[in-house]
Amino acid sequence: MPGATPRQNAATIATVSTPTPEHDPSRREAPKPSILDEIVLNKREEVERAKAALSMVELESLVAQADPPRNFFRAITRRARARQTAIIAEIMQRTPTAGVIRSEDAGDGFDPARIATLYERNGASAISCLTDERYFGGSLSYIQRIKEVCGLPVLRKDFLIDPWQLWESRAAGADAVLLIAECLQEGPLVDMLILAQRLGMTVLLEVHSMENLLRMRPYVGFPHPSYCLLEINNHDLSNTKPDLNHTLRLIDLVDDPSVVVSATGIMTHRDLERLAQVGVYAALVGEDLLREPDPGFALAQLLSPTSL
Repeated sequence: MPGATPRQNAATIATVSTPTPEHDPSRREAPKPSILDEIVLNKREEVERAKAALSMVELESLVAQADPPRNFFRAITRRARARQTAIIAEIMQRTPTAGVIRSEDAGDGFDPARIATLYERNGASAISCLTDERYFGGSLSYIQRIKEVCGLPVLRKDFLIDPWQLWESRAAGADAVLLIAECLQEGPLVDMLILAQRLGMTVLLEVHSMENLLRMRPYVGFPHPSYCLLEINNHDLSNTKPDLNHTLRLIDLVDDPSVVVSATGIMTHRDLERLAQVGVYAALVGEDLLREPDPGFALAQLLSPTSL
């Protein structure tokens, strides 16, 4: 640039070479929060409101009055060790992606007790009950309604991120709770495993990815081996499509397949046979059963070799 000073040249070069914000690679957009991130954020607010409404003293009193928990761990593993498939049959009204699963269950028409009875009559070993209200249409009250008519142990399936929720679960009658690896760091997880065992509840420890399986593997069976099951969820959190092969790929990383529960993507008896071939004799099944006119009959068909 003829006649320009060194300082002017430097300023000109800086102007030309500095990318505009929309083209600057260092200013990439942060990844959008996943539905799981959104649910956990909402759950933190929900827990704080619940804590404000019910003191710990009141909650401990409710737990002391509750009936002893049913043995969820034994209900699943006794069939697995006999090389028979144990089904945890799930009850939920809706999902964040699919909406209401059964049109007749919309609103006040949803009857978790009736569905639990159908499951029990047709071979379920345990019940999983969604209690998150905002995203799944659940309620803590469903657990007691189910247990009044059904003799099976009941898992509270929710997004548990605070030990307070374990006390809440036991007070509501839950026999087992779900802890999701993607939602918890090691410290809080260990505290909740210890507390769940203290309260007599089984933990279903859920992992989605290989990384989280490796991270959680040391804690399977902690603090006592008869209080913890490992769930491998076949649902890829990056999309909405479950893949049964996910369990088959990860099972070699598990020390004891008899405590493994494979969840989602299990639709036929052949799927159960594929799991059994790698030593997995427990499965959690829900949405595919609930989409059928008779969820109990659908469960019986799933368990029957003649349905191949």
